[in-house]
Amino acid sequence: MTSAEKDLQPGTTSDGHRPRVVVVGSGFAGYHAVKTLARTLGDAVDVVLVSPTNYFLYLPLLPEVSSGVLEPRRISVSLSETLPRTVTHAHGEVDDIDLEGRRVRWMDPEGRHHTSGYDRLVLAVGSVHKLMPIPGLSEYAHGFRGIPEALYLRDHLIRQIDLAVGSDDPEERRARLTFVVVGAGYTGTEVAAQGQLFTRDLARTRGLGEDAVRWLLVTRGEVLSGLDPHLGRTADRVLRERGIEVRTGETVEEATADGVRLHGGEEVPTRTIVWCVGVRPDPLVEAFGLELAQGRLVVGKDLTVPGHPEVFACGDAAAVPDFRRPGQYTAMTAQHAERQGRLAGRNVAASLRGGRLRSYRHRDLGFVVDLGSTDAAANPLHVRLSGFPAKAVARGYHLLSMPGNRLRTATDWLLDAVLPRQSTQLGIVRSTSVPLDSSSPEVPHHPQMAFPPERGSGSGG
Repeated sequence: MTSAEKDLQPGTTSDGHRPRVVVVGSGFAGYHAVKTLARTLGDAVDVVLVSPTNYFLYLPLLPEVSSGVLEPRRISVSLSETLPRTVTHAHGEVDDIDLEGRRVRWMDPEGRHHTSGYDRLVLAVGSVHKLMPIPGLSEYAHGFRGIPEALYLRDHLIRQIDLAVGSDDPEERRARLTFVVVGAGYTGTEVAAQGQLFTRDLARTRGLGEDAVRWLLVTRGEVLSGLDPHLGRTADRVLRERGIEVRTGETVEEATADGVRLHGGEEVPTRTIVWCVGVRPDPLVEAFGLELAQGRLVVGKDLTVPGHPEVFACGDAAAVPDFRRPGQYTAMTAQHAERQGRLAGRNVAASLRGGRLRSYRHRDLGFVVDLGSTDAAANPLHVRLSGFPAKAVARGYHLLSMPGNRLRTATDWLLDAVLPRQSTQLGIVRSTSVPLDSSSPEVPHHPQMAFPPERGSGSGG
């Protein structure tokens, strides 16, 4: 038994030891579950957070990292600096959970296995890319779920502009200056909006002219489908006015090293395919042998897993009943994950104290979509806003929602407003380190992140 395993042996209430709660995942749900639980019970409980990274990633601002607005550390909030000191961070990725024996096993970054028992377990493992059986997709497209992918995309966009400048072949130049984003949900819409502004500025500073770049947003449905129509209409209008080709009712049929083929038969030469079609629950949930709904763990209104009252699940991995829509489940959004995480923390505390567990209820406070520059769309408390007022609301909302780094983030925004963006390629993330089929939003399976810039004509650059 390693020292780490010995340190994390379970305490039990029967022999006088403090109860142990293990939380799996440090995303919106897991982070807020830990924070709420630790603040509620203090040192009366041992809280172990198992996570492959030592930070909480504020995903909504990831597009601003890929477009050079924010530095990656701004949206990477330190766990040790923002969580109570009573919380133990177990750096690793869970690979086995014994529900009957109440034990969790994980592997640390150096390949060593550790185990811990628990009195309560919170599953907040989040989600991964939703893939489709499209020929060439996994080879030539890249997703957008974590810091490595954002850094890779930023370098890739700069690289394509620079290679286009140095090319004497008009066809190659056009392909390198064409960027395809697949999926028009939150992520795809903001990646296209932010990326187009970024590459347009790059092209202008390199003598190509800002109209040289071409961006396509390909989506099966409408832009921001499923949200308030005001958000979708505003985003669609802004993108089209900027010259982005919004292809609604369209799909990608094949991806190659030279481009994509759309459902209608059109061939689009490109070296950039960004896959933002959506997410699915982390595959870890399938290994439990528990009831699933839409690939997510079935839970009660109090977030407990049927048949295992000591196990709670929340966030994207949990099928939480939506009291506003009987028979349906809450959407896989950061708002729901954060609220469910907080409720999970309170309910775990209540279960340890013998108190009453509460049901998950919510009221939508509205949504914000940042479209870059002074453009945005928002509906706070169902008040429909666009343009600069929506931009102010969006940035204010993000600053309030971030658990740390607020001043640094606001400073980066201020600098971006008065200074040109830097366009150096850092070359610290190569294409093979951010495969589309990675099973983790933070890509812990591929930690190699210190390579020189790539060469080649595929989507890797």
